[in-house]
This record gives sequence, structure tokens and C-alpha cells, in this order.
Amino acid sequence: TSVACPVTYSCLATMKDAALHIKEDFNNKVKTACQEQRTGTVGFKISKVIVVGDLAVGKTCLINRFCKDAFDKNYKATIGVDFEMERFEVLGVPFSLQLWDTAGQERFKCIASTYYRGAQVVIITFDVNDIASLGHVRQWLEDALKENDPTAVQLFLVGTKKDLSSPAQYSQIEQDALKLAQEIRAEYWAVSSLTGENVKEFFFRVASLAFETNVLAELEKSGSRQIGGIVRINSTSNNVYASSKKKQPNCCQ
Repeated sequence: TSVACPVTYSCLATMKDAALHIKEDFNNKVKTACQEQRTGTVGFKISKVIVVGDLAVGKTCLINRFCKDAFDKNYKATIGVDFEMERFEVLGVPFSLQLWDTAGQERFKCIASTYYRGAQVVIITFDVNDIASLGHVRQWLEDALKENDPTAVQLFLVGTKKDLSSPAQYSQIEQDALKLAQEIRAEYWAVSSLTGENVKEFFFRVASLAFETNVLAELEKSGSRQIGGIVRINSTSNNVYASSKKKQPNCCQ
């Protein structure tokens, strides 16, 4: 269980050239819908988020730092998949993320990939101290998108273990990471699960963008009808109840 956290939209922890969405606030349509309590089923929805990446890049530590505010130095490989549920409050509306922690080991890939389906957000992680893990990002992306509609998934590229990298070392890999993020249309973040640097801000950002996408989809789906509004049936000209009855056969009249 978790406490609902108020979420803001701004992407303060990442550079503008690392962000796909550089607006500093929610879409006006989304804000209006929330103010007027017209968000439909969004408050009851759970957005599925999958976290993928090489073995030992820190996927579990990233999730645990955010969900449990804890860091376990004793490394244990994830077997298959695990998940955490986190509840948020976005613009006054409850919203949940289901964070799926997937195994990075090759032998568990088959099991893990079966849980990729239905993801709205894909977080691809790599170790900023391991250039090879950055090189494997495209393969992880390809695997994740096999099970999902590429046009309906939000992508994040996350560099982990920033605390272990010197400023000079990090700046070298950062350029490669930014370039790759732009090529695959992902938003780039660098975090440290040990110190907690950027972790909370990152997941708040994920929740914000996922929430906005869900509300806009509801608004588009509803068209001119107000989401959450009352559907009124007027029967001034016709007897609605009578017209719904089946016509009786002549023999029974």
C-alpha cells in the first residue's frame, strides 16, 4: 500500500533537450476536465509501467527507492517478474501506476516478455558506468514493442548509478545517451537509487505524463458528450418504454 502523492507536471530534473514534452504545465483541456470533475474512468484506472534493461543495472533498486524509500546493497537478481503498485493524486484525481520489475537475465527473458503486453509506459534502464548496457537499449526496446503498439507507448531512457560516476565520466556517456534518447523518441533521465537523486522527480514525471495521456484519450473517446456527465433520456414525443416492447403476434391479441 502507498500514500497518494500530489504530482506536478514540470520536468525540473532533466534538461530541456532530454525531454520530449517541454511544456511546463498540463494540457489546458486536462486541467479543465479535472477542475470540472470530468475525467471519466481515469480515477479508477491503473497504468501499466514496465522497467526493462540489462542484468544488474539497478531496476529493482530504482523501484524500491521510490516505492519503499529503501536501498538494499545486497544484490538479488529478479527471477521472472515482480511488481509494485503506487497510488498518486494528479490535479486532485486519484491515479495508479503498476510498476513491473522484469528480469534482465537471458534465461528469464521468455518469462518476463510475456508480461510486457498492455504496457502504457516503457522504462529502459542502463548503467551510466557501463557503456555496453547503453548499447543494449535498442534490443530491449524492440522486445518491449513486440508486445505493444509503438504509437501508444511512452518511452523513458534512464541512466542509473549516477553516484558511482565522476562528472567527467558521466558527461561522456551522457552525450551518447541523449543522442540515443532523441533517436528512439524517449525522455532521458539520470538517477541514483543509492542517494535518491532524481528518483522521486522521475516517477512523478512518469505519473504526470501517463495521467495526461489517459485523460486526453478519455476526452477524445467521449467526443461531445461530457465525461462523467448524466445521460438524460427524454420521452416527450415517444413512449420509450412502450416502443421497446416486442410487437405481440395477432393470435394473442
